[in-house]
Amino acid sequence: MQYTGSWPLFLVPLLSFLLHYNPLLAFSLKNCTIDYSEDANELSVTCERRSLTAIPDDIPRNASSLDLNSNSISKITGTDLKYLPKLTYASLGFNLISHIDDGAFADLEKLKVLFLSNNNLTKVTDNMFQGLSKLVKLFMDVNRISYISPVAFQSLVSLEELDLGSNYLQQIADVAPIFKLPTLNKLSLENNKFTSFQSDDLPLNISKIKTLYLTMNPLRKFSLTKDVFPHLRSLQLSNCSSSDMEWDVSNKTFLRNLTSLSLGGSYISFELCRMALQTTESLQTLFLTLMKARIDEGLIDVACQIQSLRTLYLVYNHIVSVDDNLLKSCSQITDLSLSSNKLSEMSEHSLRFNSQLRHLDLGGNQLSKVPLALRGLSTLETLDLSYNDIAELDCNTFLNLTRLTTLNLYQNRISKIKGCVFQNLNDLIEVNIGENAVFTFDNTFKVGLQKLESLNLNNNRLLHLMSEDFSNLSSLRSLDLENYKCYNVNERAFQGLDNLQTLIITPGNYRKEMFIGLAQLENLTLHLTAKWELRSSQQNDYSPFSNLPNLKKLILKDYDIFDAQDITQDLLKGLKSLEFLTSDNFFKKSLHPDTFKHTPRLKVLQIINSDLSHLTPELFWQIPNLQKLDLSNNKLRYLDFLGGANLLTLRWLKLIRNELSLINETALQCLPALTYLDLNNNPLTCECSNIGFNQWVQSNNQTQVVNGHQYTCAFPVSQKGNKFLDFDTSSCWIDPGFFCFIFSTFFILFTLLTSFIYHFLRWHLAYAYYLFLAFVYDKRSRRKGSPHHYDAFVSYNVYDEAWVYEEMLPVLEGEQGWRLCLHHRDFEPGKPIVENITDAIYGSRKTICVISRHYLQSEWCSREIQMASYRLFDEQDDVLILLFMEDIPACELSLYYRMRSLVKRRTYLSWPQAGQHTGVFWQNIRRSLMTPGSPTDNPIRGFFQNQE
Repeated sequence: MQYTGSWPLFLVPLLSFLLHYNPLLAFSLKNCTIDYSEDANELSVTCERRSLTAIPDDIPRNASSLDLNSNSISKITGTDLKYLPKLTYASLGFNLISHIDDGAFADLEKLKVLFLSNNNLTKVTDNMFQGLSKLVKLFMDVNRISYISPVAFQSLVSLEELDLGSNYLQQIADVAPIFKLPTLNKLSLENNKFTSFQSDDLPLNISKIKTLYLTMNPLRKFSLTKDVFPHLRSLQLSNCSSSDMEWDVSNKTFLRNLTSLSLGGSYISFELCRMALQTTESLQTLFLTLMKARIDEGLIDVACQIQSLRTLYLVYNHIVSVDDNLLKSCSQITDLSLSSNKLSEMSEHSLRFNSQLRHLDLGGNQLSKVPLALRGLSTLETLDLSYNDIAELDCNTFLNLTRLTTLNLYQNRISKIKGCVFQNLNDLIEVNIGENAVFTFDNTFKVGLQKLESLNLNNNRLLHLMSEDFSNLSSLRSLDLENYKCYNVNERAFQGLDNLQTLIITPGNYRKEMFIGLAQLENLTLHLTAKWELRSSQQNDYSPFSNLPNLKKLILKDYDIFDAQDITQDLLKGLKSLEFLTSDNFFKKSLHPDTFKHTPRLKVLQIINSDLSHLTPELFWQIPNLQKLDLSNNKLRYLDFLGGANLLTLRWLKLIRNELSLINETALQCLPALTYLDLNNNPLTCECSNIGFNQWVQSNNQTQVVNGHQYTCAFPVSQKGNKFLDFDTSSCWIDPGFFCFIFSTFFILFTLLTSFIYHFLRWHLAYAYYLFLAFVYDKRSRRKGSPHHYDAFVSYNVYDEAWVYEEMLPVLEGEQGWRLCLHHRDFEPGKPIVENITDAIYGSRKTICVISRHYLQSEWCSREIQMASYRLFDEQDDVLILLFMEDIPACELSLYYRMRSLVKRRTYLSWPQAGQHTGVFWQNIRRSLMTPGSPTDNPIRGFFQNQE
């Protein structure tokens, strides 16, 4: 396949690579998924359960939430989480992390919540949490931490909650600095190896902690000898395994603000519980768990002597029965839980003294009937009897419970509810009778229940819904009638439910007037277990939902295993407010183009598990506001219908488990708002016919192709199992004619460039070459430590040779005794001229340039001064002496850039200006040859000029 787009072929792969390489544009992440929220500033990245061994390097920099739970990450390096300045939530729980580099979180300036639970950390180092000044919650429970640096948490100046439970910490003194954190109010140290908790081990005056968990530690002593916890409100001490634990709180005021206490475990003695309760005079909530023996010894009486106590939890205590005296002293209790015991019996008068009870939880027991003890609780508002063995409800079951608002009877054995059961429960708002065996109502809801808003009757044996069964429930807003067995629904069964907003039902049949009276219904879920007649024999514009003008959400789930049924194109007629539609195994045949013409406000559409193989663009023309489309688990083979569907607002598209092998990227480009695309579990072909989609996945900077890097090839057989994005596309770009065109173009450009360089830049290249030789020679000379054979090398033009021999040599060599190097006299015969020049410059202490117009025009003289100037700049020594034989204006020097730049920065001697005072001129040269320092050392005046 040849590429026919508008981009030049050789640029397309390069452009795709660049776009894919940039982490900000790599929307198809290699191992993660981006979840977009309605808030444009919130971007969540999920990498959970991806078998990762390291943190991915392509996490978008604008991510606000990062989930890396349940992987195999072993360490967090200093660069793993860099460049994530907007991250506020990070979870790395259930990994194998044993090491975290210091400063690994330093770039997470906005991080507020960090989960490191369930890892292999053994210590917390000094700078592990450096930079997390805004962290509010930190969870490090279920690790192997045995050491915490005293300064490890100093930088966490905003920390409010810290969980170090289930570690190997042994001494409270080791965690003492934690108690000093200025904002910490909740600390969990449960399930460690602390044998004592004593205020004397805490070198602090006041801690601001409000909640402290010490559960499941082998404590032998709990001691407070000073007022260090004036703000403590909740203390959890359940299941501390030491049988001889000592309680030492020397002053009751030390726990004056404690309102919640948890004690538990069969090893805790009655005496310890008594002493603990006597030092908590402001206690409001008490948890007593796994303490059957202590309860039998009278612990409840001791607890209820605390006049402030209002909530009592007696869970998991294996209580079998409640007699008349167990709760006798707890008259002030308003909330009582006896859940998760083995309670099978309560005496009739067991609650007669608890006249202030408002909330009672008896769930998870073995009660076979509703206890008679409840009948006198006129103040009761919430009653939980779920997960028991109650079989019958009679007219007196809830006698006098006139204030009851919530009743939970979920999962019992109730088969019949008499019509008088709820007759006096006029304040009931929520009733749950799900998972029972109710098969008839018998006018159950005809009396009372005027305020009922929520009713759950799911999974009962109810087979018939009669007319006006719910007619008295005018306040009902939610009704759950989901059932494994379908209901026979009579006409007008829901009449009277004028305010019902949510209905879940499994109808076995359909009556024309089924939904009459549900004008306010907004959410409807239909679970169909038998063939449901959806076509009227009298008319074609028939719709079972025509009486639901305010319906916003409709879920149709068909469990019918028989043949597909015909669905009229007017099925959704009347649903002008519908925004969400899910059809599961419902549209089993092709959809009519006008199926959605009655739902112009539809935003979310799911057509799943329906075996659809073909869709037309016209189907979506009537729903221009569609934002999410799920067509998973069908038999679609092509996406061409998207090209003309006019889905300009579609953001989310899911097409998993179809039969898509060839993806037309042009169809996807017709979805301008698309940001999420899921094509998992499709049999993609890895051939040139799919190269457009392959490049689109890697190059688009808007749409996230979920798990795109994990897509595998299904075809051809030679590619099966390989990664879709890895298949070689180079053969798809080969075009002999185009290749010849590119080759000839480059050949012509190369010829033109070579000619240009030779004509205009050859001397610049030659200079660069000589400069490189000088550089190499300089480094070699330094390594060898070559000595200077001459005091100065004289660089001059042949036209100035007479002056050099007649004027310069007699003075400098004859009178002053300098040893000079001259090329006509001292260059080695047969040696390359460039090497002679280089040896002369680096073998002399200084270089004297005799400059005239002939000198400037000489090629070799130019090379000599260039090499000498390189030595000047490299060694930073005063090795260059400029001697002008004639006055040369600056405008003429500008033609010689190197000379011009040297003259502007350095002083020089002028022979014409010496005049009759040549002695001074030669004396200045003598001084220059004697000067050892840098170019700024010992400035020589006299005939030296400074020309700008």
